[in-house]
Amino acid sequence: MAYFLQQIANAAPVAALYAALAFGYSIAFAVTRRADVAYGALFAFAAQMFVLFASVGWTRLWLVLPAALAFGAAAALLYGVGAGLLIGRHVMRPLAFSSDNTVVVAALGIVLVLMETARLASDTKSLWLPPLLGTRVVFWDDPGFPVVLTVLQIVNTAAMVAIVAVGHAFLVRSAWGRRWRAVSQDRAAAALCGVDAGAVFLTAYAAAALIASITGILAVSYYGNMDFGAAMVFGVKVLFIAAIGGAGAPLRSALGGAAMGLAETVWSAYGAFLWRDLVIFSGLVLLLVIFRRERLVP
Repeated sequence: MAYFLQQIANAAPVAALYAALAFGYSIAFAVTRRADVAYGALFAFAAQMFVLFASVGWTRLWLVLPAALAFGAAAALLYGVGAGLLIGRHVMRPLAFSSDNTVVVAALGIVLVLMETARLASDTKSLWLPPLLGTRVVFWDDPGFPVVLTVLQIVNTAAMVAIVAVGHAFLVRSAWGRRWRAVSQDRAAAALCGVDAGAVFLTAYAAAALIASITGILAVSYYGNMDFGAAMVFGVKVLFIAAIGGAGAPLRSALGGAAMGLAETVWSAYGAFLWRDLVIFSGLVLLLVIFRRERLVP
């Protein structure tokens, strides 16, 4: 029983990460209606910039660790959101309302550019952060098998849940949220009502890039490193997660992400790790086939 509870506790940070990523992806997808694997690349790119600039602050600028981490976080947000704005304005907005294949090819090109940019900037070195906030918090003090999480896991989980909660409240209650819903439901009708669909598109993509950048910083602060190939892996995962939860509905996408994080963790605890991704993706494909709904894309 204690082992099972520990796996549920371990699943919380992973579920929160996938939920926040799916939430951000869904904000952009709602106005594009095109599958975009580049979102995972923005997540990984911001994480890599965080590690790179934190390392620069520590080794070259001689900053103390908190200042080096703050420097890295600021640079990651600047580069992550900046890349998102650049991609949204000059790549996705011109192509989003053409064929699906055009967007897929462009997104793959963006993934390669961001991966190679991070690799060249790091001189192909795998940089690592030191362990952060590793103090254990005991939830169940069983002498044989205590159920614990680290402070950083708890902080990351709370921060990502807050991203989803605040983001959902903003979408529901704000004037921009109303314009976003109008554009996501019918772009042409929204434009006829005086809504600037182009501006909503760009700000939605920027908001998605901001969420990807923040989650990238939080994730790599726990894992310590982000592989150069992680962009494609996370891009495909987020695409499937959001599709299962309802890619145009951010809150449902977030719930789908949380479910996948729980499933991944439970399989890792009780099943063969080498088969995890095959089983998870096969299950996602099966769910997509079962619950597929045909609809016209405006």
